[in-house]
Order: sequence, then C-alpha cells, then structure tokens
Amino acid sequence: MSRPGGTRGTLGLLAATQLLMIMDTAIINVALPSVGADLAAGSANLSWVANAYLITFGGLLLLGGRTADLFGHRRLYVLGLALLAAASAAGALAQSTGALIAARAAQGIGAALAGAAAFALLLVLFPDGPARHRALGVFAATGGLGGVLGTVLGGALTDLLGWRSTFWLNVAVAAVLALLAPRLPAGGSRGAGPGFDLLGALTATGGLGLVAYALVGRSLPVAAAGSALLAAFALVETRAARPLVPPAALKRPVPRLANGLAALAQMALFPMFFLVSLHLQHVLGHSPLTGGLGLLPLSVVVVATAPLTGRLIRRLGLGRTMTLGFGLLLAGMVWLALALDPHGTFATTVLAPSLVLGAALPLVTVTTNVAATAGAAPEETGLASGLVNTSQQFGSVLGLAVLVAVATTRTGAATPQAETAGHQAALLVGAAFAAAAALLSVRLSPPAPAPAPPRQDRVGDPR
Repeated sequence: MSRPGGTRGTLGLLAATQLLMIMDTAIINVALPSVGADLAAGSANLSWVANAYLITFGGLLLLGGRTADLFGHRRLYVLGLALLAAASAAGALAQSTGALIAARAAQGIGAALAGAAAFALLLVLFPDGPARHRALGVFAATGGLGGVLGTVLGGALTDLLGWRSTFWLNVAVAAVLALLAPRLPAGGSRGAGPGFDLLGALTATGGLGLVAYALVGRSLPVAAAGSALLAAFALVETRAARPLVPPAALKRPVPRLANGLAALAQMALFPMFFLVSLHLQHVLGHSPLTGGLGLLPLSVVVVATAPLTGRLIRRLGLGRTMTLGFGLLLAGMVWLALALDPHGTFATTVLAPSLVLGAALPLVTVTTNVAATAGAAPEETGLASGLVNTSQQFGSVLGLAVLVAVATTRTGAATPQAETAGHQAALLVGAAFAAAAALLSVRLSPPAPAPAPPRQDRVGDPR
C-alpha cells in the first residue's frame, strides 16, 4: 500500500470528495429555473434533472462500497471521479432535457462509486475510536458546508455565467481530485474472484434504484417491482458463496439500528434545507442567491460544532451524544415550524432555529456513522460505508417525498399564508421523525471499540 503525504492532507482530499457530492446536489436545485428557460423544459422534466442523480446515486452506493472492498478503494475512487467528470461535461453540452437527464443519471453513478470508495478509505485509514470520530466530524462539516456552498455558488455561477458553468465546475473539481488520488493508499483488494456475487449486485442495485424511482415519482407499481427485486436479493444472499451483503452483517443489532437512525436523521434534515430555501424565496421574496446565503449561519455552526463531536462522544458516550443530537434536531424542527410567518423576516423566523439545527446536524451524522461502522473488519469497510450511505440517501429521498407531499396537500391556494401553512405542517412531520429517532437512540448500546493493532501503512504513522 502506498504511503500518502500525511493524515491531514489525506483527510482533506477525502473530505473534498464529500464536499463535491453534496455541492453537486445543491447547485442543480438553484440552476433548474434557468435550465428550464434555456431548454424549454416543464416542471415535470426539470424535477427529473434533479431526481435522476438521486436515484442512481442511492441505488448504487451499496454496490459501490462492496466493489471497493473487492477491487481496491483507490481504483474505484478514480474510476468514479472520471465518470463523474465525463458525465458533467456531457451535461454542460446537453441540448435537450433528455440528454441532460441521462447525464445526471451518469453523474449519480460516478458519485456513488467515488463517494463509497472515499468513505471506505476513511474507515481503513482511521481506526475505530477518537481518530475516526475526528475524521467523521470533518466529513460532517464539509457536508454541511457543501450544501450551503452549492446553493451560493449555484446562484452566483448561474447569474454570471449561465447554468452550464455549474456542470463545468464539477469537471474541474473532479479532475483535480483525480490528479491528487495517487496520494491515497490503494486500499484493500481481494480481487473479483470466481465467487463475485453478480446476481446479488444486479438485484440489489435494481431494487434500490426502482424503490428510489418510486419514492420520487410516487408510483406504486414501480415500488412493487423494486420490493420484489429486494426480496429476491435477500434470498440470493443466503445462497451466494461470496454474498454482496453477508446475512450476518444485517443481524448485528448496533449497525442495524444505527443505519435506521441515519435514515431517520436525513428524513428530517434533507427536506428541511429544501423547505427553508423554498420559504425564503417564494414567501419572503429572496432571490436564489440571497436565499442560499440565508443558510450560511447554519453552515457556520455545523463547521464549528463538527470538530467538537469527538470530544462530546468521549465525555458523554456515543449513545448520549446521539440522543442529544436528535433532541436538538427535534427542538430545531419544532421551533422552525412555529416561527415561520408569511409576514416575517429571515432574522425573526429562520435564523435562530437554524442555528440549533446547525448544532444538531454534525452530532446526529457523526454518531450514526460511528455506530454503523464500529467493528467493521478491514475487508468490510466498503460494505459498512455502503450500507450507511445508502441508508442516508434513501432517508433523504423518502423524507423529501413525504414532506413535500405534506406541504403540497396543505398549501392549497398559492398564497403566502397557504404556503407557510404547508411548510409548517411538513416541518412538524420532520420533527416527528426526529422524535422517533431520539427515542430509538436510547436503545443504542455500542460495544467498546477494540484497540487497533499497529500498522506500518497507517496514515500519519509517527514511526
């Protein structure tokens, strides 16, 4: 395994990958109106420009993580970045919504491969314990920063250079990360071997992709087809010689509960960003750029809180820190819902509760990731990262589908008062998800991490 330049540089490179993945999702949301005007696309087609990425990204994270274990983390990381860059260039050059949707789907595939490999490398390089807690805190901080940076950059680039420039930004960032990738260790590679679980890979990816499609498009027949494929996947895994997801991995109570909590966290958090941006623009009259800047204080709190999460885990314990995070998430969601006012201002409605939510985000993200990946063997790091990333992604898709449906049902007439009522109802449903997670987190009893054996190839090895 090649030796990278040091802990901080390697972690910075992996965190920059997380920043790119989150930033890409946020940028396109701001650019969509300009895309529609340029390509004469209706709202239905525009929604699929955003959703095509989410579906392929969520559907392939599990496969990407397991493939990283089998073929090598750095190899898959570079392959994912190359595909992401190529797909982004195709999106920038697209002359129709169909071509753009196809490019977005390919972007999601590249992001799933690169993102799963990057997270698996983090688990390999930083042993379970304080070092991993700090690294996950950096990931949480860059994720929060990516959401706001994407919104702000999306508005600025679209206003100044047009929506195509947002895709060229992805090309440039992905190219830089790929050029720096040789600094990363190769990661574990056991080779595909004759027992690679191809049938499991096809049924899992197809099932997850169809379920994501069904959640976004609200299609019961597609949901049924996806569920059938996932049932087939469960059967395949009990008979495969080298299963994609060993059944024993799903029987471990702590990772299983942690993955469920990770999904619940995103069911509340991801739609919250969307609803706040919508409220600032549609109800309070902010432009896309100033609406994005409205989320900047939240991002500052995320960046400030994330590095402290490891210390809180050491002092309070993982379970108590997690419960504290979900308690803050519940309080922030309820406060935000009650504070929204069609005649208010950003300072009187969104600012204060967003600061509470900014403190909650890294606490719930880091603790659920720690619990979901604790005890993963070196050959299972990609699997552990794929499972928790898939849980988070599907939590985001499901939460957005549910909360937007609630907001739309309650909105009725397109008036500021009606839209505010819809947003409040949706945020209270998100608060219910946070409350459920807070109650379930009390049951989490993670085992004490085993001391990591000395390794000559560990990042930042002082020897």
